[in-house]
This record gives sequence, C-alpha cells and structure tokens, in this order.
Amino acid sequence: MAQPAVPSTQVQQPTVPLRVPVREILPWAVFAAVLGLVLLYFIGAEQGATSVFSGTWVHEFTHDGRHLLGFPCH
Repeated sequence: MAQPAVPSTQVQQPTVPLRVPVREILPWAVFAAVLGLVLLYFIGAEQGATSVFSGTWVHEFTHDGRHLLGFPCH
C-alpha cells in the first residue's frame, strides 16, 4: 500500500512514565544484594582465619579479581 506524500497531522498524546510496583522489584533487589555480598566475601575475605573452605582453591580462583579490586592477599 502506498504511503501519502504528506504525513498526517495527528497530535500525539504525551507519554506517561511506566510505574513498576516496589513489590515486584524488592525480591530481585534482595537477591542481587545477597549475591553481591557473597561475591564480595569470596573475592575479599575467603582466606586465612575467616576461611570457610579448607585449601587454597578459592583463593587461587579469585586471585586476579582480588588484585583488580584492590584487596591485598600476600
């Protein structure tokens, strides 16, 4: 179908911002916060006296990330 050469002059209604209820965001925000804290623990504190896992495999796995984020490890 051919389009007219002159666009229509209909007035567009202003857009209304989308509102998302806090009840829908809160579980995901809590999940993200807990996941972030767990990752921060493993990268920053999983070594030495506060070690949850025995051995050095967690330390070696997160070694470069630890230096990248500024945590001292040796």
